[in-house]
Amino acid sequence: MDTHALSQPAHVSALEVLAGNGVAVRYQQDAGYTPTPVISRAILRHNDARITGPGLADGIVVTPSRTTLPSSGGFKYNPPHGGPASIETTRAIEDRANVILAEGQEAVERVPIERASRLDEILALDLAAPYITELDRAIDFEPIATSGLALGVDPMGGASVGYWEAIAEHYRLDIEVVNPRVDPTFAFVSVDHDGKLRMDPSSAATMAGLVGLKDRFDVAWGNDPDADRFGIVTASHGLLPPNHYLAVAVDYLFRHRPNWPAKASLAKTVVSSSMIDRVAARLERPLVELPVGFKWFAEGLRQSVYGFAGEESAGASFLCRDGRVWTTDKDGLLLGLLAAEMTARTGRDPGERYGDLESHLGRFTFSRLDIPASREERIVLGKLSPDQVETELLAGDPILALVCAAPGNGAAIGGLKIISQHGWFLARPSGTEDLYKIYAESTEGADHLERIVGDARQIISGALRSASTGIG
Repeated sequence: MDTHALSQPAHVSALEVLAGNGVAVRYQQDAGYTPTPVISRAILRHNDARITGPGLADGIVVTPSRTTLPSSGGFKYNPPHGGPASIETTRAIEDRANVILAEGQEAVERVPIERASRLDEILALDLAAPYITELDRAIDFEPIATSGLALGVDPMGGASVGYWEAIAEHYRLDIEVVNPRVDPTFAFVSVDHDGKLRMDPSSAATMAGLVGLKDRFDVAWGNDPDADRFGIVTASHGLLPPNHYLAVAVDYLFRHRPNWPAKASLAKTVVSSSMIDRVAARLERPLVELPVGFKWFAEGLRQSVYGFAGEESAGASFLCRDGRVWTTDKDGLLLGLLAAEMTARTGRDPGERYGDLESHLGRFTFSRLDIPASREERIVLGKLSPDQVETELLAGDPILALVCAAPGNGAAIGGLKIISQHGWFLARPSGTEDLYKIYAESTEGADHLERIVGDARQIISGALRSASTGIG
Protein backbone atom coordinates (compact mmCIF):
# COMPACT_ATOMS: atom_id res chain seq x y z
CA MET A 1 0.00 0.00 0.00
CA ASP A 2 0.99 3.64 -0.37
CA THR A 3 0.70 6.49 2.14
CA HIS A 4 -2.74 7.89 1.31
CA ALA A 5 -5.04 8.10 4.34
CA LEU A 6 -7.49 5.58 2.89
CA SER A 7 -4.80 3.06 1.96
CA GLN A 8 -4.40 1.54 5.43
CA PRO A 9 -8.11 0.78 6.02
CA ALA A 10 -8.41 -0.39 2.40
CA HIS A 11 -5.42 -2.68 2.98
CA VAL A 12 -7.16 -4.20 6.00
CA SER A 13 -10.42 -4.64 4.08
CA ALA A 14 -8.60 -6.36 1.23
CA LEU A 15 -6.89 -8.80 3.61
CA GLU A 16 -10.21 -9.59 5.30
CA VAL A 17 -11.98 -10.30 2.00
CA LEU A 18 -9.11 -12.31 0.55
CA ALA A 19 -8.98 -14.38 3.73
CA GLY A 20 -12.73 -14.85 3.59
CA ASN A 21 -12.39 -16.31 0.11
CA GLY A 22 -9.53 -18.66 0.96
CA VAL A 23 -6.91 -16.78 -1.09
CA ALA A 24 -3.27 -17.24 -0.07
CA VAL A 25 -1.75 -13.80 0.55
CA ARG A 26 1.75 -12.45 1.09
CA TYR A 27 1.90 -8.84 2.24
CA GLN A 28 4.47 -6.38 3.57
CA GLN A 29 5.23 -7.03 7.22
CA ASP A 30 4.65 -4.41 9.93
CA ALA A 31 2.00 -2.75 7.74
CA GLY A 32 4.85 -1.17 5.80
CA TYR A 33 4.47 0.93 2.68
CA THR A 34 5.19 -0.87 -0.58
CA PRO A 35 5.99 0.78 -3.93
CA THR A 36 4.20 -0.51 -7.02
CA PRO A 37 7.43 -1.78 -8.67
CA VAL A 38 8.20 -3.88 -5.59
CA ILE A 39 4.92 -5.75 -6.12
CA SER A 40 5.65 -6.20 -9.82
CA ARG A 41 9.10 -7.55 -9.04
CA ALA A 42 7.71 -9.90 -6.37
CA ILE A 43 5.14 -11.34 -8.79
CA LEU A 44 7.76 -11.98 -11.45
CA ARG A 45 10.17 -13.48 -8.95
CA HIS A 46 7.54 -15.90 -7.66
CA ASN A 47 6.28 -16.85 -11.11
CA ASP A 48 9.76 -17.09 -12.62
CA ALA A 49 8.43 -15.31 -15.74
CA ARG A 50 5.56 -17.83 -16.17
CA ILE A 51 2.02 -16.64 -16.84
CA THR A 52 0.33 -20.05 -17.02
CA GLY A 53 0.36 -23.15 -14.85
CA PRO A 54 -0.29 -23.91 -11.18
CA GLY A 55 0.74 -21.77 -8.21
CA LEU A 56 0.95 -18.45 -10.02
CA ALA A 57 0.98 -15.18 -8.09
CA ASP A 58 -0.77 -11.95 -8.95
CA GLY A 59 -0.94 -8.74 -6.95
CA ILE A 60 -3.01 -5.88 -5.55
CA VAL A 61 -1.53 -2.44 -4.97
CA VAL A 62 -3.54 -0.20 -2.66
CA THR A 63 -3.16 3.23 -4.25
CA PRO A 64 -5.21 5.77 -6.22
CA SER A 65 -4.00 7.55 -9.33
CA ARG A 66 -1.17 10.04 -8.87
CA THR A 67 -3.45 12.87 -10.04
CA THR A 68 -6.00 12.42 -7.26
CA LEU A 69 -6.50 14.30 -4.00
CA PRO A 70 -5.04 13.13 -0.66
CA SER A 71 -8.56 12.03 0.33
CA SER A 72 -8.72 9.54 -2.56
CA GLY A 73 -8.15 5.81 -2.44
CA GLY A 74 -8.02 2.94 -4.88
CA PHE A 75 -6.83 -0.49 -5.90
CA LYS A 76 -4.61 -1.52 -8.81
CA TYR A 77 -4.59 -5.14 -9.94
CA ASN A 78 -1.50 -6.74 -11.46
CA PRO A 79 -2.05 -10.17 -13.08
CA PRO A 80 0.63 -12.89 -13.26
CA HIS A 81 2.69 -11.02 -15.87
CA GLY A 82 3.39 -8.46 -13.13
CA GLY A 83 2.22 -5.37 -14.98
CA PRO A 84 -1.02 -3.38 -15.01
CA ALA A 85 -4.16 -5.31 -15.91
CA SER A 86 -5.65 -5.13 -19.38
CA ILE A 87 -8.70 -3.02 -20.18
CA GLU A 88 -10.84 -6.16 -20.34
CA THR A 89 -9.68 -7.45 -16.96
CA THR A 90 -10.13 -4.07 -15.29
CA ARG A 91 -13.61 -3.68 -16.74
CA ALA A 92 -14.62 -7.16 -15.55
CA ILE A 93 -13.46 -6.32 -12.02
CA GLU A 94 -15.30 -2.98 -12.07
CA ASP A 95 -18.51 -4.55 -13.39
CA ARG A 96 -18.49 -7.29 -10.76
CA ALA A 97 -17.75 -4.78 -7.98
CA ASN A 98 -20.66 -2.59 -9.08
CA VAL A 99 -23.03 -5.56 -9.06
CA ILE A 100 -21.93 -6.49 -5.54
CA LEU A 101 -22.44 -2.91 -4.36
CA ALA A 102 -25.87 -2.73 -5.97
CA GLU A 103 -26.87 -5.93 -4.18
CA GLY A 104 -25.88 -4.57 -0.80
CA GLN A 105 -22.56 -6.45 -0.58
CA GLU A 106 -24.35 -9.70 0.30
CA ALA A 107 -21.83 -11.65 -1.78
CA VAL A 108 -18.85 -10.36 0.21
CA GLU A 109 -17.17 -12.99 2.37
CA ARG A 110 -14.70 -11.65 4.91
CA VAL A 111 -12.79 -12.69 8.01
CA PRO A 112 -12.05 -10.06 10.70
CA ILE A 113 -8.45 -8.92 10.49
CA GLU A 114 -7.58 -10.17 13.99
CA ARG A 115 -8.42 -13.72 12.90
CA ALA A 116 -7.31 -13.35 9.27
CA SER A 117 -3.78 -12.34 10.26
CA ARG A 118 -3.39 -15.64 12.17
CA LEU A 119 -4.36 -17.84 9.23
CA ASP A 120 -1.63 -19.92 7.59
CA GLU A 121 -2.65 -18.58 4.16
CA ILE A 122 -2.11 -14.95 5.23
CA LEU A 123 1.60 -14.36 5.71
CA ALA A 124 3.52 -11.15 6.38
CA LEU A 125 6.93 -10.99 4.64
CA ASP A 126 9.70 -8.50 4.05
CA LEU A 127 9.10 -7.53 0.42
CA ALA A 128 11.60 -4.67 0.53
CA ALA A 129 14.83 -6.61 1.11
CA PRO A 130 14.69 -8.80 -2.03
CA TYR A 131 13.89 -5.81 -4.21
CA ILE A 132 16.74 -3.74 -2.76
CA THR A 133 19.34 -6.51 -2.96
CA GLU A 134 18.35 -7.32 -6.56
CA LEU A 135 18.56 -3.73 -7.82
CA ASP A 136 22.13 -4.31 -8.99
CA ARG A 137 20.73 -6.67 -11.62
CA ALA A 138 19.39 -3.56 -13.38
CA ILE A 139 21.66 -0.74 -12.14
CA ASP A 140 25.47 -0.60 -12.22
CA PHE A 141 26.15 0.75 -8.73
CA GLU A 142 29.95 0.54 -8.73
CA PRO A 143 30.60 3.77 -10.65
CA ILE A 144 28.04 5.58 -8.50
CA ALA A 145 29.64 4.40 -5.27
CA THR A 146 33.15 5.37 -6.36
CA SER A 147 32.21 8.69 -7.96
CA GLY A 148 31.41 10.58 -4.79
CA LEU A 149 28.22 11.97 -6.35
CA ALA A 150 25.94 13.83 -3.96
CA LEU A 151 22.44 12.48 -4.57
CA GLY A 152 19.16 13.91 -3.33
CA VAL A 153 15.79 12.17 -3.07
CA ASP A 154 12.36 13.51 -2.20
CA PRO A 155 9.91 10.63 -1.64
CA MET A 156 7.13 13.26 -1.58
CA GLY A 157 5.62 11.52 1.42
CA GLY A 158 5.19 8.32 -0.57
CA ALA A 159 5.86 4.61 -0.33
CA SER A 160 9.56 4.86 -1.25
CA VAL A 161 10.32 6.78 1.95
CA GLY A 162 11.67 3.75 3.81
CA TYR A 163 13.74 2.43 0.90
CA TRP A 164 16.37 5.05 0.28
CA GLU A 165 18.35 4.71 3.49
CA ALA A 166 18.53 0.95 2.97
CA ILE A 167 19.56 1.38 -0.70
CA ALA A 168 22.24 3.90 0.27
CA GLU A 169 23.67 1.61 2.95
CA HIS A 170 23.59 -1.54 0.82
CA TYR A 171 25.28 0.04 -2.20
CA ARG A 172 27.48 2.62 -0.40
CA LEU A 173 25.81 5.67 -1.94
CA ASP A 174 25.76 9.27 -0.73
CA ILE A 175 21.99 9.82 -0.69
CA GLU A 176 20.24 12.55 1.27
CA VAL A 177 16.51 12.14 1.76
CA VAL A 178 15.49 15.79 1.80
CA ASN A 179 12.06 15.15 3.27
CA PRO A 180 11.38 11.86 5.08
CA ARG A 181 8.02 13.09 6.39
CA VAL A 182 4.87 11.00 5.89
CA ASP A 183 1.61 12.91 6.22
CA PRO A 184 -1.61 11.54 4.70
CA THR A 185 -2.74 15.13 4.01
CA PHE A 186 0.44 15.75 1.96
CA ALA A 187 0.34 19.28 3.36
CA PHE A 188 4.07 19.76 2.75
CA VAL A 189 3.71 19.21 -1.03
CA SER A 190 3.48 22.34 -3.18
CA VAL A 191 0.21 22.75 -5.06
CA ASP A 192 0.16 22.18 -8.81
CA HIS A 193 -0.20 24.86 -11.48
CA ASP A 194 -4.00 24.92 -11.13
CA GLY A 195 -4.01 25.16 -7.35
CA LYS A 196 -4.83 21.48 -6.84
CA LEU A 197 -2.72 19.17 -4.73
CA ARG A 198 -1.24 16.41 -6.86
CA MET A 199 1.78 14.38 -5.86
CA ASP A 200 3.12 14.52 -9.40
CA PRO A 201 6.94 14.43 -9.65
CA SER A 202 6.85 15.60 -13.27
CA SER A 203 5.20 18.91 -12.29
CA ALA A 204 7.54 21.90 -11.87
CA ALA A 205 5.11 23.43 -9.36
CA THR A 206 4.83 20.27 -7.26
CA MET A 207 8.59 19.69 -7.35
CA ALA A 208 9.48 23.30 -6.47
CA GLY A 209 10.99 22.29 -3.13
CA LEU A 210 13.50 19.86 -4.60
CA VAL A 211 14.25 22.14 -7.55
CA GLY A 212 15.14 24.85 -5.03
CA LEU A 213 17.81 22.52 -3.64
CA LYS A 214 19.27 21.54 -7.01
CA ASP A 215 22.66 23.17 -6.40
CA ARG A 216 23.17 20.99 -3.32
CA PHE A 217 23.27 17.81 -5.41
CA ASP A 218 24.90 16.45 -8.55
CA VAL A 219 21.57 14.85 -9.43
CA ALA A 220 18.31 14.43 -7.53
CA TRP A 221 14.88 12.93 -8.06
CA GLY A 222 11.41 12.58 -6.60
CA ASN A 223 8.73 9.91 -6.72
CA ASP A 224 4.95 9.89 -6.44
CA PRO A 225 3.06 8.14 -3.57
CA ASP A 226 3.34 4.62 -5.00
CA ALA A 227 6.81 5.32 -6.44
CA ASP A 228 6.09 4.23 -9.99
CA ARG A 229 6.88 7.65 -11.48
CA PHE A 230 9.88 9.93 -11.44
CA GLY A 231 10.97 13.54 -11.58
CA ILE A 232 14.66 14.13 -12.35
CA VAL A 233 16.36 17.31 -11.11
CA THR A 234 19.85 18.39 -12.17
CA ALA A 235 22.01 21.37 -11.25
CA SER A 236 22.41 22.17 -14.94
CA HIS A 237 18.75 22.19 -16.00
CA GLY A 238 16.51 21.96 -12.94
CA LEU A 239 13.52 19.63 -13.40
CA LEU A 240 13.75 17.74 -16.69
CA PRO A 241 10.52 17.28 -18.63
CA PRO A 242 9.73 13.55 -18.66
CA ASN A 243 10.12 13.40 -22.45
CA HIS A 244 13.66 14.74 -22.17
CA TYR A 245 14.63 12.15 -19.62
CA LEU A 246 13.04 9.31 -21.57
CA ALA A 247 15.12 10.24 -24.62
CA VAL A 248 18.29 10.46 -22.54
CA ALA A 249 17.57 7.14 -20.79
CA VAL A 250 17.02 5.37 -24.11
CA ASP A 251 20.21 6.79 -25.60
CA TYR A 252 22.28 5.86 -22.56
CA LEU A 253 20.88 2.38 -21.94
CA PHE A 254 21.20 1.05 -25.47
CA ARG A 255 24.83 2.20 -25.47
CA HIS A 256 25.71 0.74 -22.05
CA ARG A 257 23.88 -2.58 -21.90
CA PRO A 258 25.94 -4.91 -24.11
CA ASN A 259 24.17 -8.03 -22.84
CA TRP A 260 20.72 -6.92 -23.92
CA PRO A 261 19.19 -8.90 -26.80
CA ALA A 262 20.56 -7.70 -30.11
CA LYS A 263 17.03 -7.27 -31.46
CA ALA A 264 15.57 -5.61 -28.36
CA SER A 265 13.39 -2.67 -29.35
CA LEU A 266 12.27 0.38 -27.43
CA ALA A 267 8.63 1.17 -26.79
CA LYS A 268 6.89 4.47 -26.16
CA THR A 269 3.34 5.81 -26.09
CA VAL A 270 1.78 7.75 -28.96
CA VAL A 271 1.95 10.95 -26.88
CA SER A 272 5.68 10.75 -26.17
CA SER A 273 8.19 13.01 -27.89
CA SER A 274 9.36 12.42 -31.45
CA MET A 275 12.87 13.05 -30.14
CA ILE A 276 12.72 9.42 -29.01
CA ASP A 277 12.05 8.39 -32.62
CA ARG A 278 15.22 10.15 -33.72
CA VAL A 279 17.23 8.58 -30.91
CA ALA A 280 15.96 5.15 -31.93
CA ALA A 281 16.87 5.79 -35.56
CA ARG A 282 20.39 6.87 -34.62
CA LEU A 283 20.79 3.76 -32.45
CA GLU A 284 19.37 1.64 -35.31
CA ARG A 285 16.88 0.09 -32.90
CA PRO A 286 13.25 -0.73 -33.70
CA LEU A 287 10.69 1.63 -32.20
CA VAL A 288 7.24 0.41 -31.11
CA GLU A 289 4.54 3.05 -30.58
CA LEU A 290 1.59 1.99 -28.41
CA PRO A 291 -1.54 3.53 -26.83
CA VAL A 292 -1.37 5.43 -23.56
CA GLY A 293 -1.08 3.15 -20.53
CA PHE A 294 1.75 0.98 -19.23
CA LYS A 295 -0.40 -2.14 -19.56
CA TRP A 296 0.51 -2.17 -23.25
CA PHE A 297 4.21 -2.64 -22.39
CA ALA A 298 3.95 -5.47 -19.86
CA GLU A 299 4.22 -8.49 -22.16
CA GLY A 300 6.99 -6.96 -24.26
CA LEU A 301 9.07 -6.31 -21.15
CA ARG A 302 8.33 -9.74 -19.68
CA GLN A 303 9.54 -11.45 -22.82
CA SER A 304 12.57 -9.11 -23.19
CA VAL A 305 11.23 -7.92 -26.54
CA TYR A 306 11.45 -4.33 -25.29
CA GLY A 307 14.72 -3.21 -23.77
CA PHE A 308 13.07 -0.04 -22.55
CA ALA A 309 9.45 1.11 -22.28
CA GLY A 310 8.34 4.57 -21.23
CA GLU A 311 5.47 7.01 -21.30
CA GLU A 312 5.24 10.79 -21.35
CA SER A 313 3.66 10.90 -17.89
CA ALA A 314 6.97 10.01 -16.22
CA GLY A 315 6.68 6.24 -16.04
CA ALA A 316 9.20 3.74 -17.39
CA SER A 317 11.05 0.49 -16.82
CA PHE A 318 13.83 -1.42 -18.55
CA LEU A 319 15.54 -4.81 -18.59
CA CYS A 320 18.13 -6.13 -16.19
CA ARG A 321 21.74 -5.77 -17.28
CA ASP A 322 21.75 -9.40 -18.44
CA GLY A 323 18.73 -8.81 -20.67
CA ARG A 324 16.11 -10.47 -18.48
CA VAL A 325 12.96 -8.79 -17.19
CA TRP A 326 13.22 -6.43 -14.21
CA THR A 327 9.65 -5.18 -13.74
CA THR A 328 6.65 -5.05 -16.03
CA ASP A 329 5.21 -2.04 -14.25
CA LYS A 330 6.63 1.46 -13.96
CA ASP A 331 9.57 1.83 -11.58
CA GLY A 332 10.31 5.33 -10.32
CA LEU A 333 13.10 4.19 -8.01
CA LEU A 334 14.89 2.50 -10.91
CA LEU A 335 14.72 5.57 -13.14
CA GLY A 336 16.08 7.80 -10.38
CA LEU A 337 19.03 5.48 -9.80
CA LEU A 338 19.65 5.35 -13.55
CA ALA A 339 20.13 9.13 -13.52
CA ALA A 340 22.87 8.62 -10.94
CA GLU A 341 24.48 5.81 -12.95
CA MET A 342 24.65 7.76 -16.20
CA THR A 343 26.02 10.83 -14.42
CA ALA A 344 28.71 8.77 -12.69
CA ARG A 345 29.74 6.83 -15.80
CA THR A 346 29.73 9.66 -18.33
CA GLY A 347 30.52 12.71 -16.20
CA ARG A 348 27.46 14.49 -17.60
CA ASP A 349 24.10 14.71 -15.89
CA PRO A 350 20.83 13.95 -17.72
CA GLY A 351 20.16 17.62 -18.44
CA GLU A 352 23.56 18.03 -20.10
CA ARG A 353 23.06 14.81 -22.02
CA TYR A 354 19.74 16.05 -23.37
CA GLY A 355 21.52 19.18 -24.58
CA ASP A 356 23.88 16.88 -26.46
CA LEU A 357 20.92 15.17 -28.11
CA GLU A 358 19.45 18.51 -29.18
CA SER A 359 22.72 19.59 -30.74
CA HIS A 360 22.79 16.45 -32.89
CA LEU A 361 19.12 15.64 -33.49
CA GLY A 362 17.28 18.96 -33.32
CA ARG A 363 15.07 20.79 -30.87
CA PHE A 364 11.56 19.69 -29.92
CA THR A 365 9.06 21.88 -28.07
CA PHE A 366 6.33 19.96 -26.26
CA SER A 367 3.18 20.93 -24.39
CA ARG A 368 0.29 19.24 -22.64
CA LEU A 369 -2.93 21.03 -21.81
CA ASP A 370 -5.70 19.88 -19.47
CA ILE A 371 -9.07 21.31 -20.53
CA PRO A 372 -12.34 20.86 -18.58
CA ALA A 373 -14.87 18.55 -20.25
CA SER A 374 -18.15 16.99 -19.21
CA ARG A 375 -18.67 13.24 -19.13
CA GLU A 376 -20.63 13.45 -22.38
CA GLU A 377 -17.90 15.47 -24.06
CA ARG A 378 -15.28 12.97 -22.91
CA ILE A 379 -17.26 10.18 -24.56
CA VAL A 380 -17.35 12.13 -27.84
CA LEU A 381 -13.63 12.90 -27.67
CA GLY A 382 -12.80 9.26 -27.06
CA LYS A 383 -14.45 8.44 -30.38
CA LEU A 384 -12.89 11.16 -32.53
CA SER A 385 -12.34 10.01 -36.11
CA PRO A 386 -10.57 11.40 -39.19
CA ASP A 387 -13.85 12.17 -40.96
CA GLN A 388 -14.59 14.79 -38.29
CA VAL A 389 -11.56 16.83 -39.37
CA GLU A 390 -12.58 19.44 -41.93
CA THR A 391 -9.20 21.11 -42.48
CA GLU A 392 -6.22 19.92 -44.51
CA LEU A 393 -3.66 22.04 -42.66
CA LEU A 394 -2.07 22.01 -39.21
CA ALA A 395 -0.35 25.29 -38.28
CA GLY A 396 -0.06 26.05 -41.99
CA ASP A 397 1.50 22.72 -42.93
CA PRO A 398 -0.29 19.98 -44.88
CA ILE A 399 -1.64 17.22 -42.67
CA LEU A 400 0.27 14.03 -43.39
CA ALA A 401 -1.64 11.57 -41.22
CA LEU A 402 -4.73 11.27 -39.05
CA VAL A 403 -4.24 8.46 -36.57
CA CYS A 404 -6.83 6.67 -34.41
CA ALA A 405 -4.89 3.44 -33.83
CA ALA A 406 -1.42 2.92 -32.43
CA PRO A 407 1.14 1.98 -35.12
CA GLY A 408 2.71 -0.65 -32.87
CA ASN A 409 -0.31 -2.88 -32.32
CA GLY A 410 -3.31 -1.38 -34.10
CA ALA A 411 -5.19 -0.77 -30.84
CA ALA A 412 -7.40 2.29 -30.54
CA ILE A 413 -5.66 5.28 -28.94
CA GLY A 414 -8.90 6.63 -27.48
CA GLY A 415 -8.62 9.91 -29.35
CA LEU A 416 -7.13 11.38 -32.50
CA LYS A 417 -3.55 12.24 -33.49
CA ILE A 418 -2.86 14.62 -36.38
CA ILE A 419 0.64 14.78 -37.84
CA SER A 420 2.37 17.29 -40.13
CA GLN A 421 5.96 17.63 -41.26
CA HIS A 422 6.88 19.96 -38.40
CA GLY A 423 4.68 18.80 -35.55
CA TRP A 424 1.67 16.92 -34.25
CA PHE A 425 -1.04 16.94 -31.65
CA LEU A 426 -3.13 14.26 -30.00
CA ALA A 427 -6.41 14.88 -28.19
CA ARG A 428 -7.90 12.33 -25.81
CA PRO A 429 -10.16 12.38 -22.75
CA SER A 430 -8.73 11.83 -19.29
CA GLY A 431 -9.53 8.50 -17.73
CA THR A 432 -9.57 9.87 -14.17
CA GLU A 433 -10.74 13.50 -14.28
CA ASP A 434 -13.43 15.60 -15.99
CA LEU A 435 -11.15 17.02 -18.63
CA TYR A 436 -9.51 16.22 -21.93
CA LYS A 437 -5.84 16.46 -22.77
CA ILE A 438 -4.08 17.97 -25.74
CA TYR A 439 -0.53 16.76 -26.28
CA ALA A 440 1.37 18.74 -28.91
CA GLU A 441 4.91 19.00 -30.23
CA SER A 442 6.74 21.18 -32.73
CA THR A 443 10.16 21.14 -34.30
CA GLU A 444 9.82 24.84 -35.14
CA GLY A 445 9.70 26.41 -31.68
CA ALA A 446 7.21 27.86 -29.21
CA ASP A 447 5.30 30.11 -31.62
CA HIS A 448 4.69 27.24 -34.03
CA LEU A 449 3.64 25.01 -31.12
CA GLU A 450 1.11 27.65 -30.07
CA ARG A 451 -0.38 27.58 -33.56
CA ILE A 452 -0.65 23.78 -33.42
CA VAL A 453 -2.46 23.98 -30.10
CA GLY A 454 -4.79 26.67 -31.44
CA ASP A 455 -5.69 24.53 -34.45
CA ALA A 456 -6.16 21.53 -32.18
CA ARG A 457 -8.67 23.38 -30.03
CA GLN A 458 -10.59 24.52 -33.10
CA ILE A 459 -10.74 20.98 -34.49
CA ILE A 460 -11.96 19.62 -31.17
CA SER A 461 -14.54 22.38 -30.72
CA GLY A 462 -15.87 21.62 -34.21
CA ALA A 463 -16.14 17.92 -33.43
CA LEU A 464 -18.05 18.63 -30.23
CA ARG A 465 -20.45 21.00 -32.02
CA SER A 466 -21.18 18.53 -34.78
CA ALA A 467 -21.55 15.49 -32.55
CA SER A 468 -25.10 14.15 -32.50
CA THR A 469 -25.04 13.34 -28.80
CA GLY A 470 -27.24 16.10 -27.47
CA ILE A 471 -24.40 18.08 -25.99
CA GLY A 472 -25.40 21.69 -25.57
